[in-house]
Amino acid sequence: MAYAQTRLPPKPPENYDEDQKKAAAAFLDARKVPVFGPFEILMHSPDVMTAAREMGDHLRYKSGIGTSLSELVILVTARFWSQNYEWSLHAPIALKQGISSEIVDAIAEGRYPHGMNTSEEICYQFATELLANKNVSDNTYQKALERFGEKGVVDLAAITGYYALLAMQLNIARLPPSPDGPILKPLDK
Repeated sequence: MAYAQTRLPPKPPENYDEDQKKAAAAFLDARKVPVFGPFEILMHSPDVMTAAREMGDHLRYKSGIGTSLSELVILVTARFWSQNYEWSLHAPIALKQGISSEIVDAIAEGRYPHGMNTSEEICYQFATELLANKNVSDNTYQKALERFGEKGVVDLAAITGYYALLAMQLNIARLPPSPDGPILKPLDK
């Protein structure tokens, strides 16, 4: 994939219009950092950026499946979309949240990650089915419902969808990966 960002380049903050300034201030207030990464792309539509940031705040930090499993789902989604920026940021976070390096490596290589605990396996299967099949089987749904409840099932689907949204934005903008993070290798077709 080419990373020369020729699409939707970030707008310098000094060139923000009033709506963008307001959205950037709300982002800084909520996240304690300036607008970055996919949010720079979304700043071309500041209302979408704000809505995405608010949803992301919930899904990353308050979801019904917890932060460790959220990071696992983010990695599954990043791998599905071959999204290196997402991967480069979230693979190190997943490791810090307790996802084993063997699981992270397997997802990166497009292999089934053996050695997952029951909750990891349910989340992996749910996100993989949802992305690949645009649905989940009754068996997978039932396991997720029993493990995480209705809120957890909704949040699990939402995390998958939210990071798919960000991956699509990042892919069309061709945002390069973080220079400090790992890079996904292309999968053999």
